Amino acid sequence: MNELNFNRHRRLRGSANLRSMVRETSLHKEDFIYPLFVVEGENIKEEISSMPGVYHYSLDRLGEELDEVVSLGIPSVIFFGVPNEKDAVGSQAYHDHGITQEAIRFAKDRHPDLVVIADTCLCQYTDHGHCGVIENGVILNDESLDLLARTAVSQAKAGADIIAPSNMMDGFVAAIRFGLDQAGFENVPIMSYGVKYASAYYGPFREAAHSTPQFGDRKTYQMDPANRLEALREAASDIEEGADFMIVKPALSYLDIIREVRDNYDLPIVAYNVSGEYAMVKAAAINGWVDEKRMVLETLLSMKRAGADIVMTYHAKDAARWLEEK
Repeated sequence: MNELNFNRHRRLRGSANLRSMVRETSLHKEDFIYPLFVVEGENIKEEISSMPGVYHYSLDRLGEELDEVVSLGIPSVIFFGVPNEKDAVGSQAYHDHGITQEAIRFAKDRHPDLVVIADTCLCQYTDHGHCGVIENGVILNDESLDLLARTAVSQAKAGADIIAPSNMMDGFVAAIRFGLDQAGFENVPIMSYGVKYASAYYGPFREAAHSTPQFGDRKTYQMDPANRLEALREAASDIEEGADFMIVKPALSYLDIIREVRDNYDLPIVAYNVSGEYAMVKAAAINGWVDEKRMVLETLLSMKRAGADIVMTYHAKDAARWLEEK
């Protein structure tokens, strides 16, 4: 054996401290955005059946959740509003006193330093469940842009720190950037869901947001999961139009796409660890099939290793606690 010449990679794995010294990727609680679902009504804290540990909150119960998020050191939340009333044009999305706008005001008043992100879409607010205006069964692109811009401006007026449009209409970043600038919000950044696939991993979210399409699907505006180069074209368009962050959604089955976007563009990349990814881990953990802590931290770390700067995840509170234990 003494005559053999080979690399001894194990030399750098001999102890916990040595492994820590050479670790290439780190996960921190400051990396997380925590999604929250807000509903109209009073005294509502209702668990979402397909997402154990995730709840609908009415505004009068939202404070306790925000306090916990802040106490854990998580720097940011994103609000998804679920209104009582829906119509064909999603008018509650851009109502100055809509549920999302009221949640933003509440959060910024209670915790001014918390970074509050507004999801900017129409699907939760339309009676048909699609992300734009419908005519003869067709989702109209250009006619939807004005409503999306109006929604973004109303959210910025309410105090949102970041606008996060998730609708995937062509030109949505340009329309929202123009609307924000015209309204005096030129310093409010846009976190674009620019690389968003038509994925089966969104199922639990549609229960949570009450946003299941009433007909058809979203494949004419969300991306084909088979496509890689298309992601680069989508990202390039949004960056040219003024996007400040780029979201890749979903994350776990699209780590290669996160890496592609990271290698080609230098703006902050956000991995959205979506509802179906969360639900799979939770279901396995509840059944005792996996070590939830190890699996969650490994999964989130993989998104950072793929190139994400930020991770939007329903695991954020648990992960923040586990990271403090290390």
